[in-house]
Amino acid sequence: MTIIPAAACAQSATPPAQQAADTPPPEKPPSPEPSLLDKVLRRHSGDLSPANEQADTQRPPPPGFAGDWFGLKPRFADAGIGLTGRYVSEAAWNYTGGRRRDITEAGQLDIGLLLDMRKLAGIDGTFQATITYRRGHQLDQRAGLGTLQEVQEIYGRGQTWMLTQFWYEQTILHGGIDMKLGRTSPGEDFAAFSCSFQNLSFCGSQPGNLVGNYWYNWPVSQWGGRFRAKRGKVYAQIAFYEENPRNLDPVFAIGHFSGATGVLIPVELGVARGGEDGRPVGSYKLGGWVSTANAADVFLDVDRRPIVLTDLPPLERSSAYGLWVNIQQQVTGRSAQGKSISGLTVFLNVTQADRRTSTIDNQIAVGLFEKGLFPWFTEDVLGLAFARTHVNGRIAQAERLAGEAVQHSEYAAELYYGFHPRNWLELRPNLQWAHHAGGYRNVREVGVIGLKTALTL
Repeated sequence: MTIIPAAACAQSATPPAQQAADTPPPEKPPSPEPSLLDKVLRRHSGDLSPANEQADTQRPPPPGFAGDWFGLKPRFADAGIGLTGRYVSEAAWNYTGGRRRDITEAGQLDIGLLLDMRKLAGIDGTFQATITYRRGHQLDQRAGLGTLQEVQEIYGRGQTWMLTQFWYEQTILHGGIDMKLGRTSPGEDFAAFSCSFQNLSFCGSQPGNLVGNYWYNWPVSQWGGRFRAKRGKVYAQIAFYEENPRNLDPVFAIGHFSGATGVLIPVELGVARGGEDGRPVGSYKLGGWVSTANAADVFLDVDRRPIVLTDLPPLERSSAYGLWVNIQQQVTGRSAQGKSISGLTVFLNVTQADRRTSTIDNQIAVGLFEKGLFPWFTEDVLGLAFARTHVNGRIAQAERLAGEAVQHSEYAAELYYGFHPRNWLELRPNLQWAHHAGGYRNVREVGVIGLKTALTL
């Protein structure tokens, strides 16, 4: 027998079907207007970074310790103007390996301006300008670690001010097509990956870590244009970037209009998975590139004989190329706005470069992010990754002919834990290990204790 509560008996005798017809459905509360930062982050397909953004040196930072700047920041945002600032510091100490023990610190300051053209001019576009300044010292050099990939990714490309971003992005056909033009870098859009680890093996767009002589990652920018077509969760994109060695000059410049040696042309096909109702999300990308600039052969001379035996100028190749695969998949936990906010996410990055012209010809990196381990910390994340960076076998062949020590592969690992003592401050202590540093099998293991600190202004 079913017992009916007295409160139910006291209700009107109107049939339930008629009650449902007479009662209008409750109105769904309007969704809050996304911030300027949210709009930028949503343009990247799939889960490309850990939950917190402060320590990712290649992404816009969230609001910082200065708060709303006495009410000015919200007013600027309402008008379509976003301002960001951040300082990231990376300290490192080698407790084993290298020529000597040392401790160094390197840092980067970045200041950004973001314009929402829908609010400013009624068109679906975005303008981004970012200036960066790098300073400090590198442990790899000071301690003689001899690693293929830096243990402080933030060091390099000149300790100077740079115009890192100065581009305009326009969306048409209800978001189906978008175009970016201006001063930018390939790693913003191609083989894009977070820069939350401190070891360069696991930071940013991998091709730029292998063929950095012509693929310039953050903070270097160059003139370029990117065109993307999107349908649902599938996209295809292509870009054209100026290859100009003058962009590496340690001086501040809006741009160079001479000195180009060729064009870098990357293409990428990608698909995002999941995200509905907070379900796990994933990102799957396949891409490749062609460089039209002349590139020196790493083994042959102009007469197609080994350079180490003749000491003649190298053979000039008319192009260089490569390909990549990036996979990132959330396994457990929840997501929001296409990004994981809790649980376990795993990733795989594979890059193959042209063996004719590249000293480092391939790299494989695997790892995981575990978010929300401890509820008393805000957006905490545990990161663990392993990488194999391989020296081109043609380089090894030349070293054998020259009677020198032969390079093979370097194996790197990093474990970090990131947490927020304050909303505007993030600390990421880390432990790094390098096996066969520099690809040499007879060198000591390199062990590094690091601390990555991000202060959002």
